[in-house]
Amino acid sequence: MIAVVDYGMGNLRSAQKAIEKIGQKTVVTSDADTITKASAVVLPGVGAFKACMENLKSYGLVNAVLDSIKKGKPFLGICVGMQLLFSECEEFGKSYGLDVIKGRVIRFPGEKDGVRLKIPHMGWNQLKVKNESPLFKGLKNNSFVYFVHSYYPVPDDKSVVATTTDYGVEFTSSIRKGNIFATQFHPEKSQEIGLKILKNFGDLI
Repeated sequence: MIAVVDYGMGNLRSAQKAIEKIGQKTVVTSDADTITKASAVVLPGVGAFKACMENLKSYGLVNAVLDSIKKGKPFLGICVGMQLLFSECEEFGKSYGLDVIKGRVIRFPGEKDGVRLKIPHMGWNQLKVKNESPLFKGLKNNSFVYFVHSYYPVPDDKSVVATTTDYGVEFTSSIRKGNIFATQFHPEKSQEIGLKILKNFGDLI
C-alpha cells in the first residue's frame, strides 16, 4: 500500500489516480499510523512552502513522515513535497523545512542575461540526467515532464541531484538520496513519462 499524505495542501486525487493507474494500491490519508504502516509514502504539495509546512505540523504528520524515511521505505516528494525535505526556504522570508536534505529553496530570478523569465515556470521541460536513479529506469535522457513552480531547491550536496532542467538557470529538478526520491515536476501530470516514473517508484516496494 502506498500512502499519499493528506495535509490539506496537495494535488491528492491526481496523485492517487495516477498511482492506481500503474497498478498499485493506494490510500489518501491524514492518519499518522496509516502513513507509518504503509509500504511506501508519497508527499505531494501545492502552494506556499511556509503554509505547507505549517499544515504538516498542525495535522501532526511530521513524525510520521520522518519515521517513514528513517525506516528506509520508498519515499517520494512531489513539487512542494520535494521542497519541504530541505532545510529552509526564502519564500515570504526565511522559513524552515524538514531538514532531511541539507540545502535551501530559492526563487527563480526575474530575468537572466537580459531575458525576462515568466514566473511561475509552467509547462513542459526536459530532464537532464546527472546521477543514476531507479526512478528514471527505462527513460531516455531529455524526456519532457510537466512543471508548475516559482521556487526550486539548491542542495548543499550535489551528489543527491538526479536530474536538472534549464529554465533561464539550470536547476535541480529531482533528487535521490537512499530511499528518498523527490521531483520538482509533477509525474502525475506528465502523461506516459510520468506514469513510467511512478511505476518505477512502485516497483521499489
